[in-house]
Amino acid sequence: MATATPTRGAYSPPPGGSGAVSNGPGPRTWRSRLWRFDDLASPYAYIAPFFLIFGAFGLYPLLYTGWIALHRVEMTSLGQSEWVGWDNFSRILQDSEFWTAVANTFVIGVISTVPQLLVALGLAHLLNYKLRASTFWRTLILTPYATSVATAALVFALVFRADGGILNWVLHFAGIDNIDWGNGEWTSKIAISVIVIWRWTGYNALIYLAAMQAVPTDLYEAASIDGASRWQQFRKVTIPSLRPTILFTIVISTIGSMQLFGEPLLLQGGTLGSIGGSEHQYETLSIYLFNYGWKLGHLGPAAAVAWAMLVLLLLIALINWIVGRFVRKSAA
Repeated sequence: MATATPTRGAYSPPPGGSGAVSNGPGPRTWRSRLWRFDDLASPYAYIAPFFLIFGAFGLYPLLYTGWIALHRVEMTSLGQSEWVGWDNFSRILQDSEFWTAVANTFVIGVISTVPQLLVALGLAHLLNYKLRASTFWRTLILTPYATSVATAALVFALVFRADGGILNWVLHFAGIDNIDWGNGEWTSKIAISVIVIWRWTGYNALIYLAAMQAVPTDLYEAASIDGASRWQQFRKVTIPSLRPTILFTIVISTIGSMQLFGEPLLLQGGTLGSIGGSEHQYETLSIYLFNYGWKLGHLGPAAAVAWAMLVLLLLIALINWIVGRFVRKSAA
């Protein structure tokens, strides 16, 4: 016989019939109120840690950086500040080195993101097949991501050394003279891009692999029955199914390229690395911010650079959203 299950907040009168009279709020009444309060307050208690951590380590630093960007604050006198309004923003926008850093960041981002995602897509397609020791191969391609930035940058600094570097030693057998990778306009950017590609390709490949395994097998079977080859299945089935994931990795890679710091800093190391090369040929926005804030001690312009980076990221995210919306409409 089916019975009705009482709700958590349900209240049943005490035994004794309707003639029972209570002199005050009994234990059942307080328990009922406590249950109701628990039902209302529990969801807020569960999400409160996130908002507390976000407010302390996300929102507050963002607002405080905005406050510093409107003041003159020096590293040597943090307790003293002077209102300057938009002067810090005007200062960096009129600085040609800032626009050089913007251009370098954009170029390095493009030449590192595009090959990285293409290679990651190919690796994910290969790993999607039934391979022997598939767990080993998946772990192997994720190993560079687990390597620290400092370790990877220092190792590749030895590879790209102009004098005695491994890469120049290999190129010597092909009849190519030594290349000064760190001091060249394009070679320095290529060297930094190689480090980024090496570190992040495996990470993106596993994201693509997870998305590929979520594609229904019925689509591949239908395409195979229609006579589609493996390459046609990849272009007509896999790629359209991965469009949201591809857009996601583009956004994440763009944010990462905007924050490049360890790779250019450690490519040559020392003074050259901290200024982005002898002629600022690979100085990124993060290096530019580092110079203003920690080397020169001018925290106001450094905070203005941080907010300029945020604005650029929002613009890039807006462009990606527009492109993604256009792609979804065209696909529909």
